[in-house]
Amino acid sequence: MSFQEASLERIEALTPRISSFFFKVPWSTHLAGQHVDVQLTAPDGYTAQRAYSIASAPGAPLLELAIERLDAGEVSSFFHEAAEVGDKIELRGPLGGHFVWRGDAQPLLLIAGGSGIAPLIAIARHRAQTMPDTPCLLVYSAQTWDDLAYRDELLASNASVRLVTTRGPKQRDQDLDRRLDREALASLLGAWQHTPASSYVCGSTPFVEAVTGALLDLGLPPGSVRAERYGGA
Repeated sequence: MSFQEASLERIEALTPRISSFFFKVPWSTHLAGQHVDVQLTAPDGYTAQRAYSIASAPGAPLLELAIERLDAGEVSSFFHEAAEVGDKIELRGPLGGHFVWRGDAQPLLLIAGGSGIAPLIAIARHRAQTMPDTPCLLVYSAQTWDDLAYRDELLASNASVRLVTTRGPKQRDQDLDRRLDREALASLLGAWQHTPASSYVCGSTPFVEAVTGALLDLGLPPGSVRAERYGGA
């Protein structure tokens, strides 16, 4: 699959470090949970590539990438410092078949850390549009209340949303202001009163390892837990 030019149509700030970049792409649609490769080419021919999860739901008019600015990230720094509406960016995709939700397993558990919310908001949006009666628990962890991307959209959804802040106070009684460990997950799942048939976990490598390990310790079948982790960007 080759890279194709996509037009940057809109930029929207989500948190102090995460912004959404909306593209008009040459393909028709994607699956909830897929990603694209982004390639930047400098005048001297140097290229840099990074993979970013798709945040938009399948069938959305524009493809949305939620990109976190990382201090040492050459691609993310370009988007946050130099990208402008009208730019032509090379994208390749959509890619990935493991971390996708097709509506075939429910109830649904979604757990995100930081910018790992991107593929999970795509799944949550797809569920809301196509199977809104599917029981869904979405647990989202970030440092503070202001670091929670898509916060207002999530709170307005009909999913069971639990927000976790690790360096700031919680804002609702049902939320948590502690790290998402086995004890916290056991409490959240017990209160939800559903056994997830399919679980999706996305975030940094330490976050994903801790959460998936806790879910397996709590008795979820290994085949029902899917994980995606991100590194530098």
